[in-house]
Amino acid sequence: MSMVRVKADDRHRVSLTVNGRRRTGHAEPRMQLCDFLRHELGLPGTHVGCEHGVCGACTVLIDGRAQRSCTQFALQAEGTEITTVEGLAEGETLNRLQAAFRDHHALQCGFCTAGILMSATHFLREVPAPSEAEVRDMLSGHICRCTGYDSIVRAILSVAGEGGT
Repeated sequence: MSMVRVKADDRHRVSLTVNGRRRTGHAEPRMQLCDFLRHELGLPGTHVGCEHGVCGACTVLIDGRAQRSCTQFALQAEGTEITTVEGLAEGETLNRLQAAFRDHHALQCGFCTAGILMSATHFLREVPAPSEAEVRDMLSGHICRCTGYDSIVRAILSVAGEGGT
């Protein structure tokens, strides 16, 4: 892969697939992917927390894998397939994992929820029948100040082993 030199102030076209739709926008070279999704493409579900990849609020699926969108530039996402929290629901119907979060009261302020849902989606695809310890280990990459994590763990375990999301 060759490196392309870009000027710092120029805006460049970025084309990618987001939630199953081909999308195009423009970004300066240092624009983070999370900001591109939120401000350029109008998808506010991806939250920006720490901007260092620590809190997990900005987690999205990039080519099927959970990744922090604050640690990647928008230009680096050219040609990728991204799923954001807006892409989890089936129309107006929550998917099973989202419904489990609702049913188990696994969110309070909701700031961390989108990132946790994205990580849990990827996790359940990789580990369809996890133990509680495995779920808690996956959640260790997310900071939630409201729930104490117990309700989040219960929600994830409630859909585990049943095809996940």
